[in-house]
Amino acid sequence: MRLARVEGSIWAIQKEKGMENIKLLIVQPINVEKQPEGNVIIAMDRIGAGIGEFVIITQGTPAQKLMGEKCAPIDAAIVGIVDSLEVPIDQ
Repeated sequence: MRLARVEGSIWAIQKEKGMENIKLLIVQPINVEKQPEGNVIIAMDRIGAGIGEFVIITQGTPAQKLMGEKCAPIDAAIVGIVDSLEVPIDQ
């Protein structure tokens, strides 16, 4: 799992079978200092994350398994919305 920030939404009227009624968001992976790391990712969102929120994402097989019996081509999914983030300061 990784931390990310929701940067925007994607609307696609025509999608592959199994992706009907799936909300897609653009997320930017971040480090614990909330700085961008790597490229943006398109992630499935079933929990209602919004633009600007910090989220937890999963990728690969774990993300696809969230679809259950549907065989959708999902590579990333939002699995949590971050309420707070505490990182100890090195002394």
